[in-house]
Amino acid sequence: MGSSRKIEILVGLFVVLGLAALVVMALNISNLTSLSSDKGYTITARFDNVGGLRPRAKVTLSGVSVGRVTGISYDRETFQAVVSMRLNPDIDYLPEDTQASIYTSGLLGEQYISLEPGAEDEVLKDGSSITLTQSAVVLEEVIGKLMVSLTSKN
Repeated sequence: MGSSRKIEILVGLFVVLGLAALVVMALNISNLTSLSSDKGYTITARFDNVGGLRPRAKVTLSGVSVGRVTGISYDRETFQAVVSMRLNPDIDYLPEDTQASIYTSGLLGEQYISLEPGAEDEVLKDGSSITLTQSAVVLEEVIGKLMVSLTSKN
């Protein structure tokens, strides 16, 4: 009896560890492990098209994650999307002429914002706005332009 009881306990422990691993993996995939914190500072950027960018998307600097997208709204006066980002508090050296671009990780991956520092002496502060932006490349638009150019040559 004692041996079968030990096996049942080990199998139960194995199942619990497997379920815990699945929960951790799901949280990592959905970016819920790094819930928003009040640390850092918020900046905004305006884009003509944000594509599939979502709140909690990564903000990177040379491929290193330095923050998260906290919100996306639409400005009815300028007809642009306004993206709010919270950057880590130690990233306090980005020049005011930093450029923000929306990229896709992989062919069908999630979209994120990449920051490229400029050369100004003044740095971004809480509430600053990035004016140099590059919108997301929408695959459907690229295919449509290619099709139009191919049909116009014939």
